Amino acid sequence: MSNRLQLLLAADFADLSEPIQEEIYYEFYDLVYGQILYVVRDHAAVEDIIQESFIKVITSKPNFETESKMRGWLRVVAKNSTMNYLRKNKKYRNQVDVESVFINEEDVAVSSTNVEHQVESNMLEESIEQYLDQLKPEYKLLIEYRWKHSLTYREIAELLNTREEIVKQRLFRARESVKKMLYREWGELDEQRKIR
Repeated sequence: MSNRLQLLLAADFADLSEPIQEEIYYEFYDLVYGQILYVVRDHAAVEDIIQESFIKVITSKPNFETESKMRGWLRVVAKNSTMNYLRKNKKYRNQVDVESVFINEEDVAVSSTNVEHQVESNMLEESIEQYLDQLKPEYKLLIEYRWKHSLTYREIAELLNTREEIVKQRLFRARESVKKMLYREWGELDEQRKIR
């Protein structure tokens, strides 16, 4: 992390000189621009989201022990601002089916009229990847065998030298763990959509 962003750890933003404030802003801009553009795909919207995120950063900055924790927090603020932007600026939301979170990408046809659904799917996929890293290693391995490598229950059982029923049971538990994590982050959105 550069020296300018480190000033966010130690100094009150309002006490800094205007040129330093500008440098900090542009370093923050460089840090989150690509992440936001990947989701929104509109430069003007990205600019708005970055400004909103930066205001949140300088007004409600918690104390951090390390620079890496602050960098992670900055990215989370940008991600949350992006999601808020998408919620506020889209009239029609597509239902995210958390029951079918493991879909082969080749099976999904992307149309230009369904860009919002694709953006939401990309964000969902990123979240799922993070959730998989939080699972027990045996659960993560089973999910990778089943959905990434398209192995049958029997093939997985043979690879792991266990019974097919055990594979099914552990995969069920792994899916339930991922679904719980998904509902924590995405479930509220689904409930809000059902009310509309």
